[in-house]
Amino acid sequence: MIFQNDFGRDQRKHRRKRGVILTTQGSQKLFAARSQTELEENSGKRYTLEAMSDRTGLSVDTIMKVLKCESGVDKQSLKSFFQAFGLKLEKDDYDFPQSQGDQVPQPPFNPKPPPEVPPEFPEGQVPLNSLFYLERPLIDTKCYELILQPGVLLRIKAPRRMGKSSLIARIIHQGDLQKYKTVYVRFYMAEKAVFQSLDTFLQWFCASITVELGLPKRLGDYWDELFGSNISCKIYFEQYLLQQIAEPIVLGLDDVDCLFQYPNLADEFFGLLRTWHEEGKNRQIWQKLRLVVAHSAEVYIPLNINRSPFNVGVPIELPPFTQEQVQDLCQRHKLDWSNQKVKALTELVGGNPYLIRLALYHIYHQRVTLEQVLQTSLTSPGIYSDRLQAQLMSLEQEPELLLALSQVVNSQTPVELELVTACKLQSMGLVHLQGNKASVSCKLYLNYFRDRLS
Repeated sequence: MIFQNDFGRDQRKHRRKRGVILTTQGSQKLFAARSQTELEENSGKRYTLEAMSDRTGLSVDTIMKVLKCESGVDKQSLKSFFQAFGLKLEKDDYDFPQSQGDQVPQPPFNPKPPPEVPPEFPEGQVPLNSLFYLERPLIDTKCYELILQPGVLLRIKAPRRMGKSSLIARIIHQGDLQKYKTVYVRFYMAEKAVFQSLDTFLQWFCASITVELGLPKRLGDYWDELFGSNISCKIYFEQYLLQQIAEPIVLGLDDVDCLFQYPNLADEFFGLLRTWHEEGKNRQIWQKLRLVVAHSAEVYIPLNINRSPFNVGVPIELPPFTQEQVQDLCQRHKLDWSNQKVKALTELVGGNPYLIRLALYHIYHQRVTLEQVLQTSLTSPGIYSDRLQAQLMSLEQEPELLLALSQVVNSQTPVELELVTACKLQSMGLVHLQGNKASVSCKLYLNYFRDRLS
């Protein structure tokens, strides 16, 4: 008698092909749903195997088999896994694993299979649902918790390309999940004319936030020349925006150090932010405002200590990636590297998140090998060519920076620099600072600029 299973296979074939595995389509569907659930229900953090076991009711061993797609599991287990993430298991989502006799001969060169979702090219903010955003758990989680506190001010500081914008986007997303109103202001989007007067700048600032909140602009009703720009701006927030919006407002301000080149404007604006934060300690209406301020450099313009927002609130600094974090990223790119390989790449770029991801992106797509990245020559900087040339062009616009970096890369010990110069080089990610003493931030910059600036 022929025994029929769910798929109409005879008993002999059933013994040979035990269970089912995910197809590429099924794997991608499950990964996308899992990532979305992690984003919405787990603060964007990846579920551990134990957490997925609790959620699905499946053993850790079964979960590992499902995710690896190498050995079969019973169809009901796969269906339970899908249902746990709001999915329905379709016929095209699974297949039978091949037995040894079924395997098709492979060509001599068989590249690693792609991950469930290929890495996106590293530029700007990392997308919210990206597998390749690497959390700094103590920092990210702390920010998500702090943004719930009335009147909080978070100050995020790190050189360029270290992940400030990606973190701000996730803090704002946490606000969205709490049903707060959220606004993200990028100062580099404003035209230069906006920064030529305090009045114009503050009106642009208020108008930008008003539009983001979906309210009609009513600047004329609250702006009074007699009171001046600062007080008019404060009145506009207090009597209009904060009155009209019942929920807390998360206000993210990115790249505020672009205001440093306008010292008088910056002094007034930063003093205004400090005033708003102080108001939140005493007045309920201002407690609705939660400020997130990001900047690339130490503050190198003179600010009244009692008017500066950079000595109050909660400071958040983004460090370079550690070797362990780079190993995590390698695994997400399906790269099985030894500790020595991970260490070599980490040291080459000083743990810079952007430079790490750029290398892994090109290695994943088999455009270069790790060995080629490590052997980047001075005459052919390879995948980092655009970045290095852009840095060199920026330095050539400011001769004092060029001279200062030349001193740093040609010295065996940290070099004491003038404060403004040191801060600008730090904001570009070219040096590390201990006080005013600068040392080059990584081997890549040391080798390249030592050659170019000798």
